[in-house]
Amino acid sequence: MTCTMKDVLEVTALFLGFAAWIMIFVSLQDQYWKESTTDGSVITTSTIYENLWMSCASDSTGIYNCRDFPSLFALPGYIQASRALMIASIVFGSFGIVATLSGMQCSKIGGENYLLKGRIAAIGGVFFLLQGICTMIAVSWYAANITQQFFDQFYPGTKYEIGEGLYIGWSSATLAICGGSCLVCACKLTTPQEKISYPYQPSSRGRVLTATPTSFSIPSNYGRNAYV
Repeated sequence: MTCTMKDVLEVTALFLGFAAWIMIFVSLQDQYWKESTTDGSVITTSTIYENLWMSCASDSTGIYNCRDFPSLFALPGYIQASRALMIASIVFGSFGIVATLSGMQCSKIGGENYLLKGRIAAIGGVFFLLQGICTMIAVSWYAANITQQFFDQFYPGTKYEIGEGLYIGWSSATLAICGGSCLVCACKLTTPQEKISYPYQPSSRGRVLTATPTSFSIPSNYGRNAYV
């Protein structure tokens, strides 16, 4: 069995999409989505860091304490939207993995209908693209609010800097978009099983084909005695 370019693209897309899907969970579990800045502080006694679910504080001795956000409706709108988008990206990624596994040409799932399998793989690529877009919007929106508050001279609250959880989210979104693009490009490639050309053969009904050429008699004006 030969490995075609389409097979390579599909396997690469599945690997990228699955890696991006795993990194979403890593990003959500990371507590450092934003961290209190030390800019302008001579002595730092405590550090505050947050993610989408909780807020933590640690002192100079290394002791830290975390608490979940008490109310969903009391949270800012961008945190609620980021939560919804990250959960949606997990759902899209799950559908994308299942669809890609079912639509891969080298997979036995779904039989040997390569045209249908190609369409299913294309749907998986769309799911991966939606996963990457949702993750990118959620992480970028969260980072935009951090940046806006940091450079606002009249902001009275605690100013934060971008944490490592956002960078993991950006990496996840990039991998998902690349994986979805590979699947969409792989759908445009054809394999020998999908496209088979047959030579045109005209219908021979009502005709008798002979291998020897047909001889035609040429009329002559001379009699038979003239050749003797």
